[in-house]
Amino acid sequence: MFDRPLKIVLVLPLYGGSLPIGYYCADALRKLGHEVEIFQAPEFLNAHTALRQMNINQDKLGQLEQSFVQLLSQAVYALVEETQPDLVLAMAQAPISKILLKKLKQDNIPSAMWFVEDYQVFPYWQFFAPLYDYFFIIQKEPFLSKLKEINVQNAYYLPMAADINFHKKQTLTPEEERFYKADLAFMGAGYPNRRVAFRALLKYNFKIWGSDWQGDELLAKYLQKNGERISPEESLKIYSATKINLNLHSSIHTNTLISHGDFVNPRTFELASLNAFQLVDKRLLMDEHFICTSLDNPREDAELATFNSMEELQENILFYLNNPELRNKIAENARKRVEKEHTYVHRMQTLLSIIKNHTPNWPKQIQVNKFSDTLSSETQAELQDLLHKLDLKLDCDFETVITRLRQKSGELSASETALLFLSEWKKFYS
Repeated sequence: MFDRPLKIVLVLPLYGGSLPIGYYCADALRKLGHEVEIFQAPEFLNAHTALRQMNINQDKLGQLEQSFVQLLSQAVYALVEETQPDLVLAMAQAPISKILLKKLKQDNIPSAMWFVEDYQVFPYWQFFAPLYDYFFIIQKEPFLSKLKEINVQNAYYLPMAADINFHKKQTLTPEEERFYKADLAFMGAGYPNRRVAFRALLKYNFKIWGSDWQGDELLAKYLQKNGERISPEESLKIYSATKINLNLHSSIHTNTLISHGDFVNPRTFELASLNAFQLVDKRLLMDEHFICTSLDNPREDAELATFNSMEELQENILFYLNNPELRNKIAENARKRVEKEHTYVHRMQTLLSIIKNHTPNWPKQIQVNKFSDTLSSETQAELQDLLHKLDLKLDCDFETVITRLRQKSGELSASETALLFLSEWKKFYS
């Protein structure tokens, strides 16, 4: 797709659900052969937390938080000036100010955000989406129309995904098996609809994992680890040890426990990648990504088992607890589908392809000097051995050599040190 590797600055949020997704995206972009510089916003989280804990009124706190975001945006821009990227990619809630987005436009550096949020719950998109060159979302209509109304020209649907190298079945120790094993389990935050819905499931061998479940006496004894936040690594063990992973999409409303919304959450793709069986509430966009089955419409080639009501959920639980072979078959079909179509490598390929097709002369052509052209005949023989060790050819360009050297671990030789010094010297004087 590209004549050369792209340079991409990826901006993470301070915290939140899009944080691990940012790391998956960075890994996928590198697998595609591109160079990725990550702005590690989470390293500033303690300062942000301390700011919020100050005993000051909300108006002053709001002003300080705006100044804090401006400071982080200046740090992002410093990284951009240093790396001169082909693209700045921001994850949802990344600390990027309007001023920074305007500077990127002035510098002709394309900017994109992957807004992996529900637009109805997180309305900040209204203020920032028009300033991005590309705005990728996990919902379709009416969100796409709403974006057009505020003059967002390049908005595109980009669904969630899984990292098949990370989201894979875990082999547990006997002790871990005893700790995590359950007939039915849920891992996630205690949204209002889940709190109400799960009260009907207390007759099962049921475990609840995750945070924000405080204050619910009925669910308290089913809550594991006192409601601690679960790391992505530990969630894999939970999913692997559970017979039926319950996947009920979040909603802030309790009058409709199953919302039949549009976006498909990351948990759907992650559980599928893990070869873990899940019962998931049916979503409007789900049939685009998986072959769904229900008890009243069974499918031999099913990849997901879905439910449309709490009554149907109860029936599904009883049915699938008694049919382990069918559970395994559906889970395996889902895993194959993710591997074929729903990885973060697939998503980043799509994202970059859209930007390339809609941005004239992108990425910019750069003058590439062969590495061999920078060497005298006397030094070529000496450095041929070095290039062989780096698994590079003599006609590669200088920047590729430097990139490979920076990825190398261990002690540097005199030649390697000299090349890195030359790279810094060129950067400073150019």
